[in-house]
Amino acid sequence: MEAAGTRVGVFLGGTFAQEPGMTNLVDRAVELAHEVADAGVRTVWFGQAADYDAPQLAALVGRAEPRVHVGTAVVPMYPRHPLLLASAAKTAQAATAGRFRLGVGLGARTVLQPQFGLAYPSQIQHLREYLTALRPLLDGDDTAFEGETLASRPVGSTAVAGASPTVPVLVAAMGPRALAAAGELAEGTIPFLAGPRTLAEQIVPAITEAAAAAGRPAPQIVAGVPAVVTDDAAAARDRVSAALGFYDSIPSYRKVIAAEGLSSAADLLIAGDEDIVAAGLRRYLDAGATEVMITHTDLFDTEDRTRTWAIAQPL
Repeated sequence: MEAAGTRVGVFLGGTFAQEPGMTNLVDRAVELAHEVADAGVRTVWFGQAADYDAPQLAALVGRAEPRVHVGTAVVPMYPRHPLLLASAAKTAQAATAGRFRLGVGLGARTVLQPQFGLAYPSQIQHLREYLTALRPLLDGDDTAFEGETLASRPVGSTAVAGASPTVPVLVAAMGPRALAAAGELAEGTIPFLAGPRTLAEQIVPAITEAAAAAGRPAPQIVAGVPAVVTDDAAAARDRVSAALGFYDSIPSYRKVIAAEGLSSAADLLIAGDEDIVAAGLRRYLDAGATEVMITHTDLFDTEDRTRTWAIAQPL
């Protein structure tokens, strides 16, 4: 991950997938990945909602555009079983010749429980058990796992030829207990809407200490940041506010927004000219993020998107 642009990635979420007049989601995702790569950015992340399947889309895009690494940011663990997610991740790793990272998260109980109609498990216990069951499957170990929130009992081999190196797992962790689990059992975290101060004071120390205590390498910390290079910052804020309003209703996001001394998710938007946005993103890297994932550029036109992605190489 040392090529130009790998410290900055681009997130493509549900907005691009719902573009009016789009005739094929996968074709559009590949087109955007070509644009990202042409701008010198070398990582594209896909969110998971109720429409497309993020690991499949990442695999297809990564195979069609070999200049980029791909990943999910993030797939809710509930209610997708570790055996199913491991199969999808290893298939994506084989499809992309080792350029795939798996981002997972607990998801929002208020959304997922009514959506799937299944009882939501104890969050931190389920996170720990899920990661404990998932990691061996990604490593090629078919040993069964028995926990209180899930059981994993492979029948036959789960090996996927070409799925190497082992898929890294990043957790959307921001609270202390989730960060401890991520540091101990995963390769890092993908915090979203956690500002530079919160990263430096809370997230980076917590996960780094947990990884060190478990004898693991320094964690990857991929900070999701809404940002756009534009000549109309006020209009950009209005547009992003509508997209981010959902997060103001979720307790975990309210906590990290408040920890930054802000009142709403939209307050974290970095908008302005190239110098303003580059300086804002550097604050995240200076705070300890190993990478920055620029989000919500798919809300804007080609000119603003291209200007935003073009600042990746100088960073």
